[in-house]
Amino acid sequence: MASLKDMRVRIAATKATQKITKAMQMVAASKLRRAQVAAEAARPYAERMSKVLGSIAAGVAGSDSAPKLLAGTGADKVHLLVVCTAERGLCGPFNSSIVRLVREKANALINQGKEVKLLCVGRKGAEQLRRQYGKQIVETIELRGVKQMGFEQAEMVAGKIVALFEQGAFDVGTLFFSRFRSVIAQVPTALQVIPPVFEPAEAGANINYEYEPEESDILTELLPRNLSVQVFRALLENAASEQGARMSAMDNATRNAGEMIRKQTLTYNRTRQAMITKELIEIISGAEAL
Repeated sequence: MASLKDMRVRIAATKATQKITKAMQMVAASKLRRAQVAAEAARPYAERMSKVLGSIAAGVAGSDSAPKLLAGTGADKVHLLVVCTAERGLCGPFNSSIVRLVREKANALINQGKEVKLLCVGRKGAEQLRRQYGKQIVETIELRGVKQMGFEQAEMVAGKIVALFEQGAFDVGTLFFSRFRSVIAQVPTALQVIPPVFEPAEAGANINYEYEPEESDILTELLPRNLSVQVFRALLENAASEQGARMSAMDNATRNAGEMIRKQTLTYNRTRQAMITKELIEIISGAEAL
């Protein structure tokens, strides 16, 4: 059995850990609001842009003038999985849930005879995927030094994706991130971005417009921009989801530390009382012997 000194040291260490988890919870809570507002503000623009491009793309779909980013390569052999995760841990199942979805997709593609390549945005995703898919990781982009996610980071990631596509490195590109729903709910999401999959037009929305310049010229200009917007939205959703998951995880850790302190203190008091009782019995026994 541990000595009283060891128990006191253990209780002090647990209290110190509880202070750290409580501080991390408060920091995550302070960052969450700003990240949540940014993620929610990016959704309408990204969704509306996707709908507008879908309407324009419907007019050139299947034609020879369709941009390559819209039509794709015509093949379905090589898939690029863009994995967006956090740079740090201690955020519950946030990173592992995204990686789990990526693994399911990658295994399904490999079983179909497809080739899989990975572009990791965030250190944690690369670390978890390196053991199983180390040879398939073409590049890892770390954003550890970025304090607040901006559109320039999204443009940089989108530029790398477009460059790989123009080099013929892949046929289909899919973006993986975690969509923020609430502090306790983040939804791992897969979004195909090359060639983009647009939602079907609503009933009664098929109106003929005349475009100047031509639809293909507009799409050539806007499709790379749309890719940057979708990546930016994914990064903002991830930022909000990460802070929400960290806040929830640190709250649970703080509660668990409090429960552990209670149990350790109870054990310490019982052990101390037993030792005092034993010493009293020895003193009384010695006095009676005299």
